[in-house]
Amino acid sequence: MLIASETSSASRWVVLGLLCVDAVLLATLELFYLPLRLDGVVLPKVGDAPVPVSALVAALTTPLLVTTAERLVSRRLAMVPLLLWFVTLLVLGVEGPGGDSVLMVDWRALLLLAGGALPATIALGGSLGRASARAGTGL
Repeated sequence: MLIASETSSASRWVVLGLLCVDAVLLATLELFYLPLRLDGVVLPKVGDAPVPVSALVAALTTPLLVTTAERLVSRRLAMVPLLLWFVTLLVLGVEGPGGDSVLMVDWRALLLLAGGALPATIALGGSLGRASARAGTGL
C-alpha cells in the first residue's frame, strides 16, 4: 500500500512538472507569435492587419492547464502552471533574448495577458469554489 502511494505521489509531481514545462513553452510561443500580421509573409496578404492568434491560443490553453492540474495533481497546486505562464510571459517579454523587449506596447499585449490570465483565473476560482462548497456541505 505504501509503494502505491509513493508511486502515485511521484507521478503527480511528474505531471505537475510536465504541465509547468508546457506553460513555459506556451507562453514563449504565444509571445513570439503575437506580432503576426496579414502581410503575406506567414499568413495570407489581406490588408496588413494584425491578427492576435496567440491571444486566442492563450485563452484556450491556460484554462486547460489549470483544470488539468486540478484534476490530476491537486486543487492547491492548480495555480502553479498559471503563475509560471504569467511569469514567463512577463520575464521573457520585458527581458527577452539578448535583452530585447519582445512584449509589444499596444493592444495585442494586453489582449494576450487578459486572454490567457482571465479564463484561467475563472477556471481556478471555479475549482476552488467547488472544493470549498464540498467542504462546507460535508461531501
